[in-house]
Amino acid sequence: MAVHPTTTHYDPPTPPPASAPALSARRRWTILAVCCLSMFLVGLDTTIVNVGLPTIGADLSAGTRELQWIVDAYTLVLASLLISSGALADRFGRRRVFQLGLTLFGAASLACALAPSAGALTVARAVQGMGASMLSPVALAIVVNAMPDRTERARAIGVWASVFGLSMATGPLVGGALLTGPGWRSLFWINAPVIVIALVLSAVFVPESRSPRPRRLDLPGQVLLIAAIGLWVGVLIEGPRIGWSSPLALAGYACAVTVTAAFGWTEVRRRDPLMEPGLFRSLQFSGAALGAVAVFVALNVTLLLNTLYLQQARGWTPLAAGASVLPLAAGATVCAPLSGWLVGRFGARPPLLLAGGFLTVGGLCLVGLDPHTSVPLLLTAYLLIGTGVGFANAPLTNTAVSGLPPAQAGVAGAITSTARQFGAALGIALAGALVTGVAPAALAHATRPGWLLTAACGLLLLLVANAPPKKNT
Repeated sequence: MAVHPTTTHYDPPTPPPASAPALSARRRWTILAVCCLSMFLVGLDTTIVNVGLPTIGADLSAGTRELQWIVDAYTLVLASLLISSGALADRFGRRRVFQLGLTLFGAASLACALAPSAGALTVARAVQGMGASMLSPVALAIVVNAMPDRTERARAIGVWASVFGLSMATGPLVGGALLTGPGWRSLFWINAPVIVIALVLSAVFVPESRSPRPRRLDLPGQVLLIAAIGLWVGVLIEGPRIGWSSPLALAGYACAVTVTAAFGWTEVRRRDPLMEPGLFRSLQFSGAALGAVAVFVALNVTLLLNTLYLQQARGWTPLAAGASVLPLAAGATVCAPLSGWLVGRFGARPPLLLAGGFLTVGGLCLVGLDPHTSVPLLLTAYLLIGTGVGFANAPLTNTAVSGLPPAQAGVAGAITSTARQFGAALGIALAGALVTGVAPAALAHATRPGWLLTAACGLLLLLVANAPPKKNT
């Protein structure tokens, strides 16, 4: 259920030297189209799966906890491997890693379509996340490398940004239609022709490129990051089943804290760490990373609770439930480019204030949710939340990198992208914990803390927007 933002960054590639043969305009924009196709595929797959969760659960006899793992297996792996996948691409070739990501994603999609059980589907989704981690940052690096002209590159990234909203809007509708017809397995079969097209086009049109100064791989940091994220989210998902104060849960908390501390200790001592600890000494950067987590907690809480509430508590069809997300997608799509313009004209604070305000009001609209809440109120709340998400990404990215040396900007962007995906996984875990084991008749009432959480995420953004800037030392 993680929604994959178009502001996925890592150390940006150096444009080709002047002596390198220039690509024609047609080829440059064909490269952009191929890379956007991969981004669209990742986003489409995410939102398609969202609307299919109740159907998947019924067919595979999976409860809310199992459905959470089906979603978060993808998100956890994606969040954990984003930075390392970018480093691998810089070292071994961006096109090569991009094609490997497409192949992994395609093979995992077929495994998902054939999965005989919830456990098998969860494993296949984790492999999908591995493939997706090689698509989002690497594809953007390919685009930047192919377009050395700043103006053209800005236009290309603007097109790239619009793909997020388009995939988000299309996924629920396509998913609802497929669920009404062929069934949930077609949600994954549909990826096959897109993967084949992207592989062929990338082989023909995308040039190979590497970084002249690739980052070293931090294997200890990578292993510890996977373990830390997995433990924190795992404890939240399994908490309702094992008991929040049971010995097993307490052991889980202790392990999560220990591994997180070990990750921080390791990173401080690494010559080329996966995450640069010094960045977190900046109040601006830390606030932006926390804000990125908050935005995607709010978004994914909304998506999961909306899917379960409409289909299980109100008996809506998957197609109708998918259509209900359109206002949210429209708000995100329209406001994302507007937010970028506001950042360029007035700085990060105004759009970040708008993002926090819209998220807060949208969440508060649904704190009294019941089985008969009016449809106009639901759609209005979703529109407000989507508008808040749309306004949030550009100022958070700008806040994260502003005031940093250029050499650290890419790393800062990569960390905020990881924060977004961690927020997505955390949102799924928290929302699922609220409704695990809840009967359909009581589902609306059980979701109310989730809407308060969404509003609280908006308030946190308001605090980030009003935090005084602090220069790095």
